[in-house]
Amino acid sequence: MREGLIIKGYGGFYYVRSGVETWCCRGRGRLRQAQDLLTGDRVLFTPLEKGEGVIEEIKERKNALPRPPVANVDQVIPVVSLAHPDPDLKLLNRSLVLCELEKLSVVICFNKIDLLDPEQAKDLEDIYRKAGYNSIFTSALYGYGLEKLRQVIAGKISVLSGPSGVGKSTLLNSLDPNLSLETGEISKKLKRGKHTTRYVELIPLCDGFVADTPGFSSLKLPSMERVELSRCFPEINEFASQCRFYDCIHLEEPDCEVKNALDKGLISSARYNDYKQFLQEIISKERIY
Repeated sequence: MREGLIIKGYGGFYYVRSGVETWCCRGRGRLRQAQDLLTGDRVLFTPLEKGEGVIEEIKERKNALPRPPVANVDQVIPVVSLAHPDPDLKLLNRSLVLCELEKLSVVICFNKIDLLDPEQAKDLEDIYRKAGYNSIFTSALYGYGLEKLRQVIAGKISVLSGPSGVGKSTLLNSLDPNLSLETGEISKKLKRGKHTTRYVELIPLCDGFVADTPGFSSLKLPSMERVELSRCFPEINEFASQCRFYDCIHLEEPDCEVKNALDKGLISSARYNDYKQFLQEIISKERIY
């Protein structure tokens, strides 16, 4: 048997890279039935003839993202369009919650910087810096920030995530024009992108792999304890331990240090408002169950 990395799964077939070769494989027995295999899985497989093979075993995962479905990720790079389409910061914040749950490293990529006022860009950078996230600003059209992006992804397995139309495939094409990934136009009626990437694929780039993923316009939060959500907002979690009550959820409780930090401008009001909305979603799920 040989060890390899699943770089793409499509139609029941899994493309496994081992060394410089790629094998078209199917899962053996229960692996085929369970549909457990994910792009990013490290597997043991038996090579057959004509570049085909059979996957025998999945090696232990260090993590797995539910959406996009990718395993063994080193970092997630949410890509946010600054214009055309307008930035969806609520969707970004949902994505960040999922990354925090999986304890994944995050670098936010704000794309199309050429279409935004520099002061607005600085405000965005400040909001997410206070939340503990590094940001890079890029313009695939003018090549701005591409060297920083190249340094961020070098030697790692990275996931570029975000809605359609934010420029994920365009950025990758700019880093390596030989990729020729399909890109799409923005729908003028819906003011959002049209899907061009149809499945998750790990693309060799900068001595690592980058997952170009299908776009999405919504994300559901998983069921969790109320107090767990604040741990997924690093800037809220920083002050939560100083609250009077250990189970404080930072709404109307007395002696809440999170609310004090909010009043002092140490926590973004926009991020806090999203926290409150997400909390209500979690509470609603509790009532259902």
